[in-house]
Amino acid sequence: MHPAFSVIFLTTLIGAGQGLFLALFTGQLYASIKLIAPQSAEFYAIGSGLSLALLIAGLGASFFHLGRPERAWRAASKWRTSWLSREVIVLPAMMAVVFFYGLFHGIGWTQPFFVAGGGTLPVDITFILGIIGTLVAFGLFVCTAMIYASVKFLEEWHSPYTVANFTFLGMASGFMLAAAFSAYFGNHLVGFYGTWAVIFTLIGLGTRAASLVRNATLKHKSTLQTAIGVRHRAIEQKSQGFTAGSFNTREFFHHKGPDTLRLVRLLFLVLVFPVPVLLIGVAYVLQSSTLPIVAFLVQYLGLVAERWYFFAEARHPQNLYYQSVA
Repeated sequence: MHPAFSVIFLTTLIGAGQGLFLALFTGQLYASIKLIAPQSAEFYAIGSGLSLALLIAGLGASFFHLGRPERAWRAASKWRTSWLSREVIVLPAMMAVVFFYGLFHGIGWTQPFFVAGGGTLPVDITFILGIIGTLVAFGLFVCTAMIYASVKFLEEWHSPYTVANFTFLGMASGFMLAAAFSAYFGNHLVGFYGTWAVIFTLIGLGTRAASLVRNATLKHKSTLQTAIGVRHRAIEQKSQGFTAGSFNTREFFHHKGPDTLRLVRLLFLVLVFPVPVLLIGVAYVLQSSTLPIVAFLVQYLGLVAERWYFFAEARHPQNLYYQSVA
């Protein structure tokens, strides 16, 4: 498939935004049960603003993928059958929850309604919004991933690994951003968020590596033989089926050679996984406030490469007719 940067930035930006919100609420939950020191309202308010900015930026990037942006609202009309429509509905819901979560922290609406857990867990409006936001965030991860995982004829995508990778890589980048934000804010949560970021990064490494192994060993149902109805073993395509470029030749193939694919794969495997983990580890030892920020930026750059490879790796069956050039 042809990787569209509008969709690449959509999925990576909203993934980081969702992950950052989950990180903020995780910190609030741990503070509520006295496992870590509580943070100021300003920390949650500014952090929520950053999460919302990423969600808005991702939504804005998606408009560059539309032929008729003024008709974007119609994308929500097929919510009964379309994962894209469900994403279009769930994303604004996520943005609304993040907005009010940050707003209520900012204006100090944090008086508990009641205390649960035998008097150990104060529940206020922000805590309730955090629970709702957590459910919505995971729902958005599923909706976004299922847009691709539900396409059965793109066998590289049609796998539970797609949902797992979108979820864990989004959470890894979000918690990595939370560590960077904590370092910039100058509080003690760099180690807390950094540890969770490393955990999710390593889980993401496991699921992404598993998907790479699976896709490398796929036996595609469609071949040149089945495409043209000739069962001869040695068939070689000599013509792309057109004398000039067309929508089919532009949108369903990346037009890069195998060396480029290998380079991008190596790039994201290095930038997304070992380098950020190493940087977070060094930051913890040196008590650096800069390295967590660098770790997030490096990992996000790697995630852009990872998402480019995700799209380029998928082999559309129509390329059996239109890919090769005479």
